Amino acid sequence: MNNSRRPYTAGFTLLEVLVALAILAITLGALIKASGSYASNASYLKEKTLAQWIAQNKATEYQLENKFPPIGSREGELNYALQEWRWRVKVSKTDDRRLRRLDIDVILAGGEFKQSRASLVAFVGEPL
Repeated sequence: MNNSRRPYTAGFTLLEVLVALAILAITLGALIKASGSYASNASYLKEKTLAQWIAQNKATEYQLENKFPPIGSREGELNYALQEWRWRVKVSKTDDRRLRRLDIDVILAGGEFKQSRASLVAFVGEPL
């Protein structure tokens, strides 16, 4: 007897393998994109946190100086957490003549203050 059919063998067809590879490629692509976004966000949040600490330190320095800050703007640079930063403090009047407003902006060195990493508003009173 001549059997022209091949015996049934267990396994996957080429189509099944291609569908499985397509699903795997889509899944891996999504995972890579998600991990890239996570790394980018972690870096951004680290810089934002450090800049906020610098701004809070500047406000504290003004409050501890025990003198009334003159109206105007001051800028400076510092190295903090192995990075170069720039800060700017604008001192302005308030409705209360014994109180000054501090607008503090912090950026990475080389950046522009209109895109500050952190902005803080603080107030300093006239020493008694």
